[in-house]
Amino acid sequence: TYLGSLGPYTLEYTSNGRYMIVGGRKGHIGMMDMLSMDLIKEFQVRETVRDVAFLHNEQLFAVAQKKYPYIYNRHGTEIHCLKEHGKALKLQFLDKHFLLASINSFGQLHYQDMSTGEMIANHRTGLGRTDVMRVNPYNAVIGLGHAGGKVTMWKPTSVKPLVTMLCHNGPVTAVAFERGGHLMATAGVDKKIKIWDLRKYEVVHTHAARAESLDFSQKGLLAASNGSLVEIYRDAGGHDYKVYMKHRMVKGYQVGKVLFRPYEDICSIGHSTGFSSILVPGSGEANFDTFVENPVETAKQRREREVHALLNKLQPETVMLNPNMIGNVRQPKKKEKKTKKEVEEEIEDAVEAAKSTKVKNKTKGRSKPSKRAKKKEEEVLRAKRPLLDQYKEIGGHPDKKQRVGDKAELPKALQRFAKNKQ
Repeated sequence: TYLGSLGPYTLEYTSNGRYMIVGGRKGHIGMMDMLSMDLIKEFQVRETVRDVAFLHNEQLFAVAQKKYPYIYNRHGTEIHCLKEHGKALKLQFLDKHFLLASINSFGQLHYQDMSTGEMIANHRTGLGRTDVMRVNPYNAVIGLGHAGGKVTMWKPTSVKPLVTMLCHNGPVTAVAFERGGHLMATAGVDKKIKIWDLRKYEVVHTHAARAESLDFSQKGLLAASNGSLVEIYRDAGGHDYKVYMKHRMVKGYQVGKVLFRPYEDICSIGHSTGFSSILVPGSGEANFDTFVENPVETAKQRREREVHALLNKLQPETVMLNPNMIGNVRQPKKKEKKTKKEVEEEIEDAVEAAKSTKVKNKTKGRSKPSKRAKKKEEEVLRAKRPLLDQYKEIGGHPDKKQRVGDKAELPKALQRFAKNKQ
């Protein structure tokens, strides 16, 4: 679709693939029903648009504009202005957690709950400005690509990245995650597209090419855009990705974003003068589960699904690298060492208990006062002995001074201070 000089265009689909929203850099926003190919709403915000993202369904969507992200409904009415996010460069929505994630021009990652409006987290990445952000659909971990060639992975409840990987010898230009969550594709200025296995954090395939945008389809095909060229890669077995299809746009059209449409064999391309769609056989999932996503759902089904999604909303704490950990029993921790004060109190209690024990009266002079006192002392010592060893360990005063034996070797820097043998 040719839309003149309002590009370059970015685009986004709903999770069931029925609705598409496009956003032009010059402020043009359009929403379409891709089943009937009807234009639902088109409007002009009259300022820069950097990214667009649907929320839980097509009723609401977020737009990263010049100063702040805004929330609009499907009629183009402004609902909210999210000033706390600042100048957002990229947006991602975590549908199972109802969290909107954004990365702003200062390198700050924000998470906001869209069901309550609460700001969940604000992390400083400390790695500078970036507009490369993608959510892993498997575990809802956010992946960020940085100018130093690093890729970091984040969750809302941790101020430090879960994983930091050095992926390229130069700025990272694109990141994409496979549907199963085990594969990640990265592209950098060093003219390399790398496929990573996230179970081992190792490169499984490298392809010599540049890419400004990457996207995995539901069936594992990888789309990469470079200038006016779009290449589709397919796994030939053993993560050996080879070129499956090539599509060149009209000369002068610069591709900004490639995105596969869910449940359809279609790849959409947002470029400098509009957006286009190409057929990619075998890219989409043919058999959809209507309990998960329904591309042909009615208004009643949509309302029901919204209620179910809110009831089943996951807490931010459930975002983790291995979501299979949820529901498992945590291993018991090893017993921590007692403090000096606790051991002293235990010794005092043991002494008191030993002193209060009654000694039986015995005949033939064995119950003399001196013998009774001696027996009490033995009881006190017997009670104290196991606790005294603990006390010495904590106090750090061993019985004997440790000597450096002849066999003990000092580091080179300290050998000149060693005493000479006489």
